[in-house]
Amino acid sequence: MKKTAAALAGALLLLATTAVAPDAFAQAWPNKPIRLVAPYPPGGQTDVVSRYFAEKLTAALGQQVIVDNKAGAQGMVGAEIVKNAPPDGYTFVYVNSSMMCINPYVYKKLPYDGLKDFAPVTQHGLAPLAMVTPPSLGLKSVKEFIAWANQNRGKVNYASFGTGSSSHIWGEMLNQAEKLDMTHVPYKGAGPAIQDTVAGHIPVTIQDLAASGPAISGGKLTPLAVTSTVRWPRLPDVPTFEELGYKMNLVGWNGIMAPAGTPKEIVERVSAELRKVVQTPEGKEKLLDMGLFATGTTPAEMTEIMKTGCPAWGEAVKRAGVEPE
Repeated sequence: MKKTAAALAGALLLLATTAVAPDAFAQAWPNKPIRLVAPYPPGGQTDVVSRYFAEKLTAALGQQVIVDNKAGAQGMVGAEIVKNAPPDGYTFVYVNSSMMCINPYVYKKLPYDGLKDFAPVTQHGLAPLAMVTPPSLGLKSVKEFIAWANQNRGKVNYASFGTGSSSHIWGEMLNQAEKLDMTHVPYKGAGPAIQDTVAGHIPVTIQDLAASGPAISGGKLTPLAVTSTVRWPRLPDVPTFEELGYKMNLVGWNGIMAPAGTPKEIVERVSAELRKVVQTPEGKEKLLDMGLFATGTTPAEMTEIMKTGCPAWGEAVKRAGVEPE
């Protein structure tokens, strides 16, 4: 009887300890600075949104959140660093659809698996692109651009912010749809591609609105269409590709992830704090300024977006004729 009572008491103690362990862990976290890896160079959309989130999370969590730029290989360098980081809630990574949905179909030796190696935290925004040309060409619409490109067959280059990026895939889908015979010129980031387009060295590029927005506002680039399903609020007179009859309904997205195995309580907490940020009027306006339609999903919703949405990007890669490297 004594042994039974002792065993029962031990079991109850174990259950009680197990029951409070997650709460105790969550209460202890964070007790040191948190790293948010931005896998693209400083100054771009990933960097500026990461710094905005770091500021907000620092205030909400009571510990400093540090942005760590680890650029290279279309986001793969930063992603691999986070994949191999301890899943202790002190390392997160800023991701996008290019890294998670396009790279698997473009690179034969991808150093990570988006769903196996990471824990989704939140998809915080949709990232439409804008097709832009230099004003010196005098083109005011996609129709005019197509006519001009046909008159200059074999001589037209289009820029992207990297091989396998959403910028590349959209450019190639338009190239294939209109049989334009354009040549792809990949750049190391949106900034250099936009600079060369503004200078007239490149006649067209399809770029994220965070990077192209200032040049558009300054009259240095002419926007012809946007890739979102609705018009971009900052460019209400610019049509969507869908309005123009193109059936290329793919919109890029941005999100935050953690290494696989990160405690669920921490993932849920960070997700909740970020959703609070992006779903406020201030947050929505701020993200628009940075080229994003604010969303703010739960971890489960982001997982479903990746499971159902990434194959569509894979089909787009195949239709565009992009061969895996």
